[in-house]
Amino acid sequence: MRVSAEVADALAAGRPVVALESTIISHGLPRPRNLEVAVELEDIVRQAGAVPATIAVVDGVPSVGLDRAHLERIATEPGVRKLGFRDLAPAAALGVTGATTVSATAILAARAGIRVFGTGGLGGVHREWTVAQDESADLDALGRTRITVVCAGVKSILDVPATLQRLETRQVTVVGYRTDHFPGFYLHSSGEPIEWRIETPEDAARIMRAQDALGGPETALVVANPVPVEQQLDPELHDRVLAEALRAAAEQGITGQAVTPFLLDYLVKGTDGASLEANLAAVRGNVRLAAEIAAAWARGA
Repeated sequence: MRVSAEVADALAAGRPVVALESTIISHGLPRPRNLEVAVELEDIVRQAGAVPATIAVVDGVPSVGLDRAHLERIATEPGVRKLGFRDLAPAAALGVTGATTVSATAILAARAGIRVFGTGGLGGVHREWTVAQDESADLDALGRTRITVVCAGVKSILDVPATLQRLETRQVTVVGYRTDHFPGFYLHSSGEPIEWRIETPEDAARIMRAQDALGGPETALVVANPVPVEQQLDPELHDRVLAEALRAAAEQGITGQAVTPFLLDYLVKGTDGASLEANLAAVRGNVRLAAEIAAAWARGA
């Protein structure tokens, strides 16, 4: 694994560092907006007083902290793979360049010594799980990785109640940031209640310390941070277009890893870009909060 000098120096000095995934760059946003957003998210982390560590695999080498040239490769190079943790070994052996999902990013970040990770939305249990048993590897990774993930819940294309049940089974702690309900990614609320609520980044840092003090399984802390009401996707528009997208995916036989990008792309087109703007609003807020939590953690708050 290659850790950039900037990230390594920050970790050695005990300064705050925030991990960022790279699939939002390669698969989550259209070009050239994807590169602009990648740079913007790193800037948000820096403005909040932390060091960004965007993670990807470059020519077979898991890389924690990308320079501008590598960011551009992930954003523009044809054939960049989408890599979960299970894909890291073949990618390394075959010299592949790929973007890391939540599962791969979380585990690589933790192995590099990074405790806080900011992302958009988690993967989860897919709808009609009883038929296809399709469940994101993100959940398993969070069930065995000591990292704090700031997100806007799980993508609304998934089965949210089932995902929360799975997180509970895997002993993953979920807290709402200034909310009593689990966020709905594009939506401020999914309608599902959360048992624990925090009000400050310092609250999150204290929970992280309590996790370490108590011991037990090395599980994650999920800080669910909703997109502001004024920036969410119109709920009626969301429900209508999502229903259309699910029907289209079924009719076209879209399965496996292709489902999520298909549905997200359908939502972008079906909402005339409004879903993309809600997505970006959520990601910006999550990355900013992740930097604030990392700073609180670093100063021992």
